[in-house]
Amino acid sequence: MNATTTAGTVELIDPNELILEVNIRTEAPLDKGFIESIRQEGVIQPVLGWRDSEGVHVRAGQRRTLGAREAGVATIPVFVVDVDPENASEADRLVRQLIENEQRAELTDGDRAAAWKALELEGLTVAAIAKRTGADKKRVKTGLDVAANATAASAVQEHALTLDQAAVLMEFEDDAEAVARLVEIAKSSPEHFAHNAQRIRDDRAREQLRADTVQELTEQGFTILDRQPGYYDKTPVDIRGWADPNGDPLTGEGIRGLDGASAHVQVYMSGKADITYYLDDPKAHGLKKRRADGTAPTPMTDEEKAERKRVIENNKAWDAAETVRREWLVTFLGRKTLPKNAPQVIATMLTASRYPVSSAMGKGNALAAELLGIESDGAGWYADPFAGYVDAHPTKAAHVSLAVVLGGVEASTSRDTWRRQDTVAAHYLQTLSGWGYALSPVEQIAAMHTELEGIITE
Repeated sequence: MNATTTAGTVELIDPNELILEVNIRTEAPLDKGFIESIRQEGVIQPVLGWRDSEGVHVRAGQRRTLGAREAGVATIPVFVVDVDPENASEADRLVRQLIENEQRAELTDGDRAAAWKALELEGLTVAAIAKRTGADKKRVKTGLDVAANATAASAVQEHALTLDQAAVLMEFEDDAEAVARLVEIAKSSPEHFAHNAQRIRDDRAREQLRADTVQELTEQGFTILDRQPGYYDKTPVDIRGWADPNGDPLTGEGIRGLDGASAHVQVYMSGKADITYYLDDPKAHGLKKRRADGTAPTPMTDEEKAERKRVIENNKAWDAAETVRREWLVTFLGRKTLPKNAPQVIATMLTASRYPVSSAMGKGNALAAELLGIESDGAGWYADPFAGYVDAHPTKAAHVSLAVVLGGVEASTSRDTWRRQDTVAAHYLQTLSGWGYALSPVEQIAAMHTELEGIITE
């Protein structure tokens, strides 16, 4: 206390009787968890107040007071001090409020996870911890999982990752390189964390598919080639263009068990294993070419090789971004309130983007239903998963309308979107960006980087 205050006492006072001073906070957000924690445990840290002839005024603790009123608690602790009206000033009051709110170290996610773990060790269940602390149950479960995992717990404490980011690291704890990469992304470009995590998932899935395919081919007796033979390699020989003894196209099944049978496995972005089969000497097995036109393919130039590499990398990035983007749309459409400009976006997309929207609706717009969490009963003109939903949830009518247009345009996007100048897709991605979605680099290409004329922003 400074010279304008004297020693005080802690009193239990009905929060409804306290007088709230004008506060530097323009809003005092009262989330359900905060109110529930007060309902369960009361106000733990006393409110600071001062008394005059009108009653006790709240100097610090506006949010706690309002939360206590909402929670319906009978009394809260108030540290009541005497204020000398001759010396007290509005400046003193504002300075104290600023100090109390600014000079405060927030709990980190690591602090929360450690505390929840301690409560669990004391015998409290996830539900009990959530109820008594006012935390979200799912968040508590994530925090406990993180605290129990060495890789995730270390990332939260040492690198200040969020609980959700640390939980993702648990997927890759057997891959130190992936963990290090994601930690660095979380620190330098957190808005791209989800995209990079999904890219790693996709790469791992492709690698696992390749390993499984290689194992299966090995068991069938094929030698696995580490690289695909080039045009100038004389052996082994690509069996495409060769025929079996009946004159039919030669297949992998047809050369299984033959001496010199080998295979090269490549997993592309489609998620399917592409297998090319070879023989050391097809003629030694009595095989003949199906056709030969005498022409030879022209080797790719360095520029063509570089472009091919860029296309492959960006296609992989697009696949990862599509997963993250659609997950974000599910969360976005699950919000209670939509952005203020949602009606304008709906109107614009029903006109400027009418072709992809109408095309999707002609097929039942299954993606829009998926984004809203509605089970679709089929596709085509007669499929309508929305009518019953709107009847049951009349307050969600605007959400349905927005999902229909967003789902329509989203369904029209593909790997080609980043390669061609598509103003519909660019407007769509820039609109999502305006609503808080972090565009990945490949999506920024599709969004044409700069603002387009007529783009809608809040």
